[in-house]
Amino acid sequence: MTAPAPDRAPDVIATRGLRKVYPAPRVRRARGAPQPKPATPPAGIVALDGLDLAVRPGEFFGLLGPNGAGKTTTLGILTTRVRATGGEAWVAGAEVSRDPVSVKRRIGVVPQRPNPDRSLTTIENLVFHASYFGVPRRAAEERARRLLGEFELSDKATARIDALSGGQQQRLMIARALMHDPEILFLDEPTVGLDPHARLGLWATLRRIHAMGHALILTTHYMEEADQLCQRIAIIDRGRLLALDTPAALKQRAPGGTLVEATLEGDATPLLERIRALPGVERADAHNGTLRAWGPHGGELAAALLRTVEGAGHTVCDVHLAPPSLETLFLTMTGRKLE
Repeated sequence: MTAPAPDRAPDVIATRGLRKVYPAPRVRRARGAPQPKPATPPAGIVALDGLDLAVRPGEFFGLLGPNGAGKTTTLGILTTRVRATGGEAWVAGAEVSRDPVSVKRRIGVVPQRPNPDRSLTTIENLVFHASYFGVPRRAAEERARRLLGEFELSDKATARIDALSGGQQQRLMIARALMHDPEILFLDEPTVGLDPHARLGLWATLRRIHAMGHALILTTHYMEEADQLCQRIAIIDRGRLLALDTPAALKQRAPGGTLVEATLEGDATPLLERIRALPGVERADAHNGTLRAWGPHGGELAAALLRTVEGAGHTVCDVHLAPPSLETLFLTMTGRKLE
């Protein structure tokens, strides 16, 4: 790994050329039919394609991208659950493939879906988890009660898991991940399926944990979540890193100010050159029935775009204006939406 700059502590997470290819799915054949021999072996599914990342000590770091971008695979490799096809990864100074035991002792993992032991009570789940890391029972019980208090679950200490709401179960998963006092906490889309109130409550919880000095690695496809919580964000898609910077710096890279997006009846492509010729248009593209244009004055651009489209005999079904954002940056880079 490249030596760190002298004025900065070593990165707690680093990847270099990280690659993961899953085997191609097998083609089913009818019973008794001969298995044809392919001329060339079927190509695998590339989940990560040379990913380079670096996370600083105590940083709240986000992996932002749509479903299937490679976020969960990245976390799987960094948490030792998935073996990389190529490249290298370091976590807390240990190379993941060579020293997975050291990595596991330094990290906590919060899965996308809560997976507590439903045969145990809330506090028993925490104490049982701590035993995996050699935490003495008395210390584990004291730590469990403290964490239940911090996560507002004290009144649920002896309750069965089914008595907890979705948001409470997710808070329990975070408490469980902290039972052995890890340096780094990985969270794989922790707010998926939560209602808005529970999501905001979980955001507050994550901010408190970060303030305690833990490094947090969050995967999400919610741009607002990444924008509100993370100090730096890596935008990834199809296993590749598209951009990495602070939320503010990334939004400044979004082109042309306001995005005007119009949905038409029929194909929008024939109108593209007319839209590009409008005053104030800095960029425009079209895909099927969607027409997009960027410019510094959104209201004026929207009015001109509507006049042009309707003047050409097309019907506009919907118009949407969006200020510069992570969403518009992602649209610019990939031509598709995050969610």
